[in-house]
Amino acid sequence: MFTCGFFQIPNIQTMKINQTILQEFILVGFSVYPHVQTFLFVVFFCLYLLTLTGNLAIMGLTWVDRALHTPMYLFLSALSFSETCYTLTIIPKMLADLLAKSRSISVIGCRLQMCFFLGLGGTNCFILTLMGYDRFLAICNPLRYPVLMTNMACGQLVASAWAGGFFISLIETVLIFKGSFCSPNLVKHFFCHMRAVVRLNCLDSDLTEFIVTMISVSGLLGTFLLIILTYIFILSTVLRIPSAEGKQKAFSTCASHITVVIIHFGFASIVYLKPEASGGDDTLIAVPYTVITPFLSPLIFSLRNKDMKTAFRKVLGKTKSLYK
Repeated sequence: MFTCGFFQIPNIQTMKINQTILQEFILVGFSVYPHVQTFLFVVFFCLYLLTLTGNLAIMGLTWVDRALHTPMYLFLSALSFSETCYTLTIIPKMLADLLAKSRSISVIGCRLQMCFFLGLGGTNCFILTLMGYDRFLAICNPLRYPVLMTNMACGQLVASAWAGGFFISLIETVLIFKGSFCSPNLVKHFFCHMRAVVRLNCLDSDLTEFIVTMISVSGLLGTFLLIILTYIFILSTVLRIPSAEGKQKAFSTCASHITVVIIHFGFASIVYLKPEASGGDDTLIAVPYTVITPFLSPLIFSLRNKDMKTAFRKVLGKTKSLYK
C-alpha cells in the first residue's frame, strides 16, 4: 500500500488478490449441522423417491388411460413433468453433498443450476395459473369449454408457460452472472440460490439483488393474483348453482388445485418475501419450497382425485390379470 499525501493507493497485487476470478463455488449447505447430515440424507432421499414415484405415476396414468386425455389432466401431467425436472436440478446434488466432504460446484454448473431452477420454478407457477384458468372455463363457460380448451390449445398454453418461465430465468441469470465474483467463494445455501450467489459479486451487488428479487416477486404475486381472480369468478358462478349437489361437484374439481396453490405460493412467499433484516437460516427456510412442496403436490392431486384413483385401479387390475 503506497501513500500519497492523504490518499492511500492500493498496489496492483492486492487488487488482483481481491478480484481473483473464481472458477468454482463451495456450497455451505447443511455442513453447519454436521451431526444431523446422515439423518437429513435419509429423510430427503425418501421424500425424493416418493416425489419421483408420485409424479411418474401421474404422468404414466395420464398416458395410458384414455379417459384422462382431457385438458385438466394434461395440465396436471405437465405440472408433474415440470416438478420432476425441478427437483432433478437441485436434490441429487444436495444429497451427494450431504455425504461428500467436497461441496464444490463450478461457476458454469452454478449458472446452469440457477437457470433451470428459476426457469422450472416459473414454469410451475404459470402451469398452476393455467390450471386455474382451465377450471374457470369449465365452470363459468361450460358450453364453450370444449371449443376453447382443446388438447391442442392445452399444449400451446403449456409451451408458453415453459417459454415464459425460462425467459424470466435467463434475464435473472444474466444479471447475476454478468460480473466477476470475489473470494470468499462460499455460497451460504445447499444450491445456487440467486440471493446467495449475487452477494459474492465483486461489484456492488445490492442493486442487482434488488432487481432480480423484484422480478421474482412480481412473477410470483402476478400469477397468484391471477389465480385468485379466476377463483373469484368461479365462486360467484358456483354460488348461483341452485342444487347443493351441483355446488359440491363444482368445488370438488377445484379442491386439489386450491390446496396445492396455497402450499406452493405460501412456501415460495416465505423464501422471496422474507425481509433481509429478519434473520433466519436461508438454507432451512428453502427446504419446504424445494423439497416438501414437490412431495405434497402429486400426493394431493392423486389422493383427492377420483379419476386418478379409478385409473390406478384399472392399471392394477390389468397387471394382476397378466400374472394369473
